[in-house]
Amino acid sequence: MKICNSIEEMRGACRALRHEGKRIGFVPTMGALHEGHRSLVRAAGDSCDAVAASIFVNPLQFGPKEDLGKYPRSFDRDCALLEEEGVEFLFAPTVEDMYPAGSATWVTVEGMSDKLDGRSRPGHFRGVTTVVAKLFHVVEPDAAFFGQKDAAQLAIIRRMVRDLNFPVEIVACPIVREADGLAMSSRNAYLDTAQRKQAIVLYRSLLRVKKLWEGGERRAEELIGVGKAEIAQEKSVRLDYFEIVDPENLDPVSNVRDGGLVAVAAFVGATRLIDNLVLKEAVALA
Repeated sequence: MKICNSIEEMRGACRALRHEGKRIGFVPTMGALHEGHRSLVRAAGDSCDAVAASIFVNPLQFGPKEDLGKYPRSFDRDCALLEEEGVEFLFAPTVEDMYPAGSATWVTVEGMSDKLDGRSRPGHFRGVTTVVAKLFHVVEPDAAFFGQKDAAQLAIIRRMVRDLNFPVEIVACPIVREADGLAMSSRNAYLDTAQRKQAIVLYRSLLRVKKLWEGGERRAEELIGVGKAEIAQEKSVRLDYFEIVDPENLDPVSNVRDGGLVAVAAFVGATRLIDNLVLKEAVALA
Protein backbone atom coordinates (compact mmCIF):
# COMPACT_ATOMS: atom_id res chain seq x y z
CA MET A 1 0.00 0.00 0.00
CA LYS A 2 1.36 3.39 -0.99
CA ILE A 3 0.86 6.22 1.52
CA CYS A 4 0.41 9.62 -0.11
CA ASN A 5 0.85 12.63 2.16
CA SER A 6 0.34 15.37 -0.42
CA ILE A 7 -2.58 16.25 -2.66
CA GLU A 8 -0.38 16.15 -5.75
CA GLU A 9 0.92 12.68 -4.94
CA MET A 10 -2.55 11.22 -4.28
CA ARG A 11 -4.06 12.88 -7.33
CA GLY A 12 -1.29 11.52 -9.52
CA ALA A 13 -1.63 7.99 -8.13
CA CYS A 14 -5.39 7.92 -8.73
CA ARG A 15 -5.10 9.36 -12.22
CA ALA A 16 -2.60 6.61 -13.07
CA LEU A 17 -5.17 4.02 -11.99
CA ARG A 18 -7.83 5.62 -14.17
CA HIS A 19 -5.47 5.69 -17.16
CA GLU A 20 -5.20 1.93 -16.71
CA GLY A 21 -8.98 1.75 -17.02
CA LYS A 22 -9.53 0.82 -13.39
CA ARG A 23 -12.70 1.66 -11.49
CA ILE A 24 -11.70 3.32 -8.20
CA GLY A 25 -13.57 2.78 -4.94
CA PHE A 26 -12.90 5.29 -2.18
CA VAL A 27 -13.35 4.96 1.59
CA PRO A 28 -12.84 8.26 3.48
CA THR A 29 -12.14 7.85 7.21
CA MET A 30 -10.86 9.72 10.24
CA GLY A 31 -8.83 6.72 11.37
CA ALA A 32 -9.28 4.72 14.59
CA LEU A 33 -10.53 2.00 12.31
CA HIS A 34 -12.76 -0.90 13.34
CA GLU A 35 -14.74 -3.71 11.71
CA GLY A 36 -17.24 -1.21 10.32
CA HIS A 37 -14.49 0.43 8.30
CA ARG A 38 -13.27 -2.98 7.17
CA SER A 39 -16.74 -3.69 5.80
CA LEU A 40 -16.60 -0.49 3.71
CA VAL A 41 -13.21 -1.43 2.27
CA ARG A 42 -14.44 -4.93 1.47
CA ALA A 43 -17.53 -3.56 -0.25
CA ALA A 44 -15.33 -1.26 -2.31
CA GLY A 45 -13.07 -4.15 -3.25
CA ASP A 46 -16.03 -6.27 -4.30
CA SER A 47 -17.31 -3.75 -6.83
CA CYS A 48 -14.20 -1.84 -7.91
CA ASP A 49 -10.85 -2.64 -9.49
CA ALA A 50 -8.81 -0.62 -7.00
CA VAL A 51 -9.50 0.76 -3.52
CA ALA A 52 -8.22 4.05 -2.16
CA ALA A 53 -8.78 5.28 1.40
CA SER A 54 -8.04 8.38 3.41
CA ILE A 55 -7.23 9.05 7.04
CA PHE A 56 -7.78 12.66 8.00
CA VAL A 57 -9.12 13.94 11.32
CA ASN A 58 -11.03 16.89 9.93
CA PRO A 59 -10.96 19.87 12.31
CA LEU A 60 -13.80 21.63 10.46
CA GLN A 61 -16.41 19.17 11.69
CA PHE A 62 -15.57 19.53 15.39
CA GLY A 63 -17.16 22.23 17.51
CA PRO A 64 -15.11 24.38 19.93
CA LYS A 65 -16.05 22.19 22.90
CA GLU A 66 -15.82 18.84 21.13
CA ASP A 67 -13.21 16.09 21.18
CA LEU A 68 -10.79 17.01 18.35
CA GLY A 69 -7.76 16.91 20.63
CA LYS A 70 -8.57 13.55 22.19
CA TYR A 71 -10.11 11.90 19.12
CA PRO A 72 -8.48 8.42 18.98
CA ARG A 73 -5.53 8.19 16.62
CA SER A 74 -3.81 4.92 15.71
CA PHE A 75 -2.17 5.59 12.37
CA ASP A 76 0.28 2.66 12.22
CA ARG A 77 -2.38 0.16 13.26
CA ASP A 78 -4.84 1.67 10.78
CA CYS A 79 -2.32 1.40 7.95
CA ALA A 80 -1.72 -2.26 8.73
CA LEU A 81 -5.47 -2.93 8.69
CA LEU A 82 -6.00 -1.15 5.37
CA GLU A 83 -3.06 -2.91 3.77
CA GLU A 84 -4.40 -6.24 5.00
CA GLU A 85 -7.71 -5.46 3.30
CA GLY A 86 -6.04 -4.71 -0.03
CA VAL A 87 -6.13 -0.91 -0.15
CA GLU A 88 -3.73 0.28 -2.84
CA PHE A 89 -3.42 3.97 -1.96
CA LEU A 90 -3.89 5.79 1.34
CA PHE A 91 -4.26 9.56 1.41
CA ALA A 92 -3.03 10.97 4.73
CA PRO A 93 -2.70 14.74 4.28
CA THR A 94 -1.85 17.41 6.82
CA VAL A 95 -4.34 20.02 7.93
CA GLU A 96 -2.17 22.67 6.28
CA ASP A 97 -2.33 20.85 2.95
CA MET A 98 -6.10 20.43 3.06
CA TYR A 99 -6.79 23.94 4.32
CA PRO A 100 -4.11 26.38 3.12
CA ALA A 101 -3.71 29.60 5.07
CA GLY A 102 -6.50 32.00 4.22
CA SER A 103 -8.99 29.32 3.13
CA ALA A 104 -12.44 30.87 3.08
CA THR A 105 -14.57 28.49 1.00
CA TRP A 106 -17.20 26.17 2.46
CA VAL A 107 -19.63 23.68 0.96
CA THR A 108 -23.02 23.78 2.68
CA VAL A 109 -26.17 21.82 1.94
CA GLU A 110 -28.85 24.30 2.94
CA GLY A 111 -32.04 23.02 4.51
CA MET A 112 -30.49 19.72 5.64
CA SER A 113 -27.30 20.57 7.51
CA ASP A 114 -29.17 21.89 10.53
CA LYS A 115 -31.19 18.71 11.15
CA LEU A 116 -30.51 15.81 13.53
CA ASP A 117 -26.80 16.01 14.38
CA GLY A 118 -26.59 19.34 12.61
CA ARG A 119 -29.01 20.83 15.13
CA SER A 120 -27.01 19.53 18.07
CA ARG A 121 -23.63 20.28 16.50
CA PRO A 122 -23.89 23.59 14.59
CA GLY A 123 -21.45 23.71 11.70
CA HIS A 124 -20.69 19.99 11.85
CA PHE A 125 -22.16 19.04 8.49
CA ARG A 126 -20.70 22.11 6.82
CA GLY A 127 -17.31 20.74 7.86
CA VAL A 128 -18.21 17.27 6.58
CA THR A 129 -19.41 18.37 3.16
CA THR A 130 -16.47 20.72 2.72
CA VAL A 131 -13.88 18.03 3.39
CA VAL A 132 -15.72 15.34 1.41
CA ALA A 133 -15.97 17.68 -1.59
CA LYS A 134 -12.24 18.33 -1.37
CA LEU A 135 -11.46 14.62 -1.07
CA PHE A 136 -13.62 13.86 -4.10
CA HIS A 137 -11.71 16.46 -6.11
CA VAL A 138 -8.38 14.90 -5.11
CA VAL A 139 -9.26 11.22 -5.58
CA GLU A 140 -11.94 11.54 -8.29
CA PRO A 141 -13.38 8.12 -7.38
CA ASP A 142 -15.98 6.24 -9.37
CA ALA A 143 -17.71 5.17 -6.16
CA ALA A 144 -17.43 6.24 -2.52
CA PHE A 145 -18.49 4.05 0.41
CA PHE A 146 -20.12 5.31 3.60
CA GLY A 147 -21.66 3.58 6.59
CA GLN A 148 -25.40 3.67 7.26
CA LYS A 149 -24.64 4.45 10.91
CA ASP A 150 -24.06 8.05 9.88
CA ALA A 151 -27.45 8.21 8.13
CA ALA A 152 -27.81 11.99 8.23
CA GLN A 153 -24.31 12.44 6.85
CA LEU A 154 -25.11 9.95 4.11
CA ALA A 155 -28.27 11.81 3.07
CA ILE A 156 -26.47 15.16 3.03
CA ILE A 157 -23.55 13.85 0.99
CA ARG A 158 -25.98 12.31 -1.50
CA ARG A 159 -27.66 15.70 -1.91
CA MET A 160 -24.31 17.47 -2.31
CA VAL A 161 -23.22 15.01 -4.98
CA ARG A 162 -26.51 15.46 -6.85
CA ASP A 163 -26.54 19.24 -6.60
CA LEU A 164 -22.89 19.72 -7.58
CA ASN A 165 -22.89 17.03 -10.29
CA PHE A 166 -20.05 15.01 -8.82
CA PRO A 167 -19.50 11.97 -11.09
CA VAL A 168 -19.35 9.58 -8.15
CA GLU A 169 -21.71 6.83 -6.99
CA ILE A 170 -22.48 6.99 -3.27
CA VAL A 171 -22.76 3.50 -1.81
CA ALA A 172 -24.35 2.98 1.61
CA CYS A 173 -23.14 -0.02 3.61
CA PRO A 174 -25.03 -1.65 6.51
CA ILE A 175 -24.30 -0.82 10.14
CA VAL A 176 -21.84 -3.25 11.70
CA ARG A 177 -22.70 -4.10 15.30
CA GLU A 178 -21.06 -5.71 18.26
CA ALA A 179 -22.49 -9.06 19.41
CA ASP A 180 -24.84 -7.25 21.82
CA GLY A 181 -26.09 -4.84 19.17
CA LEU A 182 -24.02 -1.72 19.90
CA ALA A 183 -23.18 0.04 16.65
CA MET A 184 -19.43 0.04 16.07
CA SER A 185 -17.91 3.49 16.45
CA SER A 186 -14.45 4.90 17.03
CA ARG A 187 -15.93 6.78 19.99
CA ASN A 188 -16.83 3.51 21.74
CA ALA A 189 -13.21 3.53 22.90
CA TYR A 190 -14.12 6.36 25.30
CA LEU A 191 -16.60 4.18 27.24
CA ASP A 192 -15.65 2.51 30.50
CA THR A 193 -17.06 -0.91 31.42
CA ALA A 194 -20.26 0.40 33.00
CA GLN A 195 -20.90 2.92 30.21
CA ARG A 196 -20.33 0.23 27.60
CA LYS A 197 -23.24 -1.75 29.08
CA GLN A 198 -25.43 1.34 29.31
CA ALA A 199 -24.77 2.25 25.66
CA ILE A 200 -26.72 -0.77 24.42
CA VAL A 201 -29.92 1.11 25.30
CA LEU A 202 -29.65 3.03 22.02
CA TYR A 203 -30.12 -0.14 20.01
CA ARG A 204 -32.77 -1.45 22.40
CA SER A 205 -34.79 1.71 21.88
CA LEU A 206 -34.68 1.24 18.11
CA LEU A 207 -35.78 -2.37 18.41
CA ARG A 208 -38.72 -1.35 20.61
CA VAL A 209 -39.86 1.08 17.92
CA LYS A 210 -39.40 -1.50 15.17
CA LYS A 211 -41.46 -4.08 17.08
CA LEU A 212 -44.31 -1.61 17.64
CA TRP A 213 -44.22 -0.52 13.98
CA GLU A 214 -44.29 -4.13 12.81
CA GLY A 215 -47.34 -4.57 15.04
CA GLY A 216 -49.17 -1.95 13.02
CA GLU A 217 -48.48 1.36 14.81
CA ARG A 218 -47.91 4.13 12.26
CA ARG A 219 -48.14 7.31 14.36
CA ALA A 220 -44.66 8.76 14.70
CA GLU A 221 -45.55 10.40 18.01
CA GLU A 222 -46.39 7.03 19.57
CA LEU A 223 -43.32 5.33 18.13
CA ILE A 224 -41.02 8.10 19.31
CA GLY A 225 -42.58 7.95 22.77
CA VAL A 226 -41.74 4.27 23.08
CA GLY A 227 -38.15 4.90 22.03
CA LYS A 228 -37.70 7.75 24.48
CA ALA A 229 -39.23 5.68 27.29
CA GLU A 230 -36.68 2.94 26.66
CA ILE A 231 -33.80 5.44 26.78
CA ALA A 232 -35.19 6.81 30.06
CA GLN A 233 -34.71 3.38 31.64
CA GLU A 234 -30.97 4.09 31.71
CA LYS A 235 -30.71 6.96 34.17
CA SER A 236 -27.06 7.61 33.30
CA VAL A 237 -27.81 8.10 29.59
CA ARG A 238 -28.83 11.60 28.49
CA LEU A 239 -30.94 11.78 25.34
CA ASP A 240 -29.97 14.30 22.68
CA TYR A 241 -32.68 13.50 20.14
CA PHE A 242 -34.99 10.70 19.10
CA GLU A 243 -36.70 11.33 15.76
CA ILE A 244 -38.35 9.64 12.81
CA VAL A 245 -37.56 11.35 9.53
CA ASP A 246 -37.63 10.91 5.79
CA PRO A 247 -34.27 9.25 5.00
CA GLU A 248 -33.78 11.36 1.87
CA ASN A 249 -34.40 14.90 3.15
CA LEU A 250 -34.35 14.37 6.95
CA ASP A 251 -37.72 16.06 7.39
CA PRO A 252 -39.81 14.74 10.31
CA VAL A 253 -42.68 12.44 9.38
CA SER A 254 -45.91 12.25 11.36
CA ASN A 255 -47.26 9.08 9.79
CA VAL A 256 -44.82 6.23 9.21
CA ARG A 257 -47.10 4.49 6.75
CA ASP A 258 -44.37 4.37 4.09
CA GLY A 259 -41.51 3.76 6.51
CA GLY A 260 -38.85 6.14 7.73
CA LEU A 261 -35.48 6.58 9.39
CA VAL A 262 -35.54 6.21 13.17
CA ALA A 263 -32.54 8.12 14.50
CA VAL A 264 -31.24 8.49 18.05
CA ALA A 265 -28.34 10.34 19.64
CA ALA A 266 -27.49 10.24 23.34
CA PHE A 267 -24.68 10.97 25.76
CA VAL A 268 -23.28 8.02 27.67
CA GLY A 269 -21.15 9.80 30.22
CA ALA A 270 -19.37 12.45 28.18
CA THR A 271 -19.47 10.39 24.99
CA ARG A 272 -22.06 11.19 22.37
CA LEU A 273 -23.22 8.15 20.39
CA ILE A 274 -25.62 7.82 17.47
CA ASP A 275 -27.58 4.94 15.98
CA ASN A 276 -30.45 4.45 13.57
CA LEU A 277 -32.75 1.95 11.96
CA VAL A 278 -34.74 2.12 8.72
CA LEU A 279 -38.37 1.05 8.83
CA LYS A 280 -39.62 -0.31 5.53
CA GLU A 281 -42.26 -2.73 4.38
CA ALA A 282 -41.07 -6.12 3.23
CA VAL A 283 -41.40 -6.59 -0.51
CA ALA A 284 -43.62 -9.53 -1.35
CA LEU A 285 -42.11 -11.95 -3.86
CA ALA A 286 -44.32 -12.92 -6.79
